[in-house]
Amino acid sequence: MRTIIEPFRIKSVEPLRHTTPEERGCYLEQAGYNLFLIEARNILIDLLTDSGTSAMSTEQWAAVMRGDESYAGSESFFRLKRVADELTGFRHMIPTHQGRAAERILFTVMCKPGHVVPSNTHFDTTRANIEFTGARAVDLPLPEAQDTQALLDFKGNLDVAAIESLIAAEGAAQIPLVMLTVTNNSGGGQPVSMANIEAVKRVCSRHGIPLYLDACRFAENAWFIRQREPGYQDWSPKRIAQKMFSLADGCTFSAKKDAFANIGGFLCSNDDRVAQQETNLLILTEGFPTYGGLAGRDLDAIAVGLEEILEPDYLQYRIASTGYLGRHIADHGVPIVEPPGGHAIYIDAARMLPHIPPRQFPGQALAVELYRHAGIRSVEIGSVMFGDAAQHELLRLAIPRRVYTQSHIDYVVEAILEVNARKEAIRGLEIVEEPPFLRHFSARFRPL
Repeated sequence: MRTIIEPFRIKSVEPLRHTTPEERGCYLEQAGYNLFLIEARNILIDLLTDSGTSAMSTEQWAAVMRGDESYAGSESFFRLKRVADELTGFRHMIPTHQGRAAERILFTVMCKPGHVVPSNTHFDTTRANIEFTGARAVDLPLPEAQDTQALLDFKGNLDVAAIESLIAAEGAAQIPLVMLTVTNNSGGGQPVSMANIEAVKRVCSRHGIPLYLDACRFAENAWFIRQREPGYQDWSPKRIAQKMFSLADGCTFSAKKDAFANIGGFLCSNDDRVAQQETNLLILTEGFPTYGGLAGRDLDAIAVGLEEILEPDYLQYRIASTGYLGRHIADHGVPIVEPPGGHAIYIDAARMLPHIPPRQFPGQALAVELYRHAGIRSVEIGSVMFGDAAQHELLRLAIPRRVYTQSHIDYVVEAILEVNARKEAIRGLEIVEEPPFLRHFSARFRPL
């Protein structure tokens, strides 16, 4: 059949609340035009993030009931460890309450002032946790990725020549690790090829630098490899993922993405000394090593999700559904990061709204207008989120896993096209209040 359907049935539903444009205008004003500060009950379609917003399966809910809440030595931990060990092959797996906790522990242990941590593109919390230690986060995407319209199979790749140059300039001793994000979230949800992971690994091994994966969306990346990279068409997504992990020395992982969980994550390493330091810090800040700040039921839900996420029927549907949204707006003149990514569609707000300069935050202005018009919440990925480090001015539409149906996506398409039809009327914003770190979460704006 040509029609790809959702590979699941709906068993429980949550009502959506409709609001008027006038009401949404009031909510925006009250929230300082920051969509993070709007109450969820006032959102119709929530595409702010795919993190922790998935619908869990019947098997995951059944696993929740099996959760062992023992403080130490929980069976839930060992069930997760067996699944994670088989998938990743790393010697040490340390549970954390979410991905950014894994990042904080990793960078606290491995980084110090003056260090440099390169990546294909660091995401917001990754960059913030690196810079909080006094180290410097450096993005090394492919030069071709600067063109949002360029059609590349693996646009998320790290520039291997650039990392060679960085090591030559900074010295290997100043680079405690290389971070490779799969898929490349800040770069438009674009995949990283197996060949690129192998090439980066060769460079790291030659200079004695550990390679870590930010593996939040490892399964979606594995599916793109299966679809696009020669030699992997007959491989299962799990086998591809296992090879990806085998090339790394460790990883951070948010189970709130490619494990369908509402909370949780883990940190992996092959280095005994580093893992012991990480465990010591975990005990100090997160909890005992067999729960890591999580309930036993959460550990069990993650264990089931790690297996479900690699099912081919699900991944085929997931990537096709995201691509459907991207193609239906792009083919009607809305500029997106091409080709469509795995977990989200990224509108090139700078290209769509050329009359709004970066200093007036075109991505945020577009997010505000899309919410005002249709009750859809999205997130800016540009100068608000990254400041001077911004590579693009994007609006991300992140699709929660197993949550919305085809008609919801059609509604999003219709809303975006209607906003695009009167885009010249959209005006920029200025920041009137902001915190020192991760300002996009709580900054307040004023329309210009």
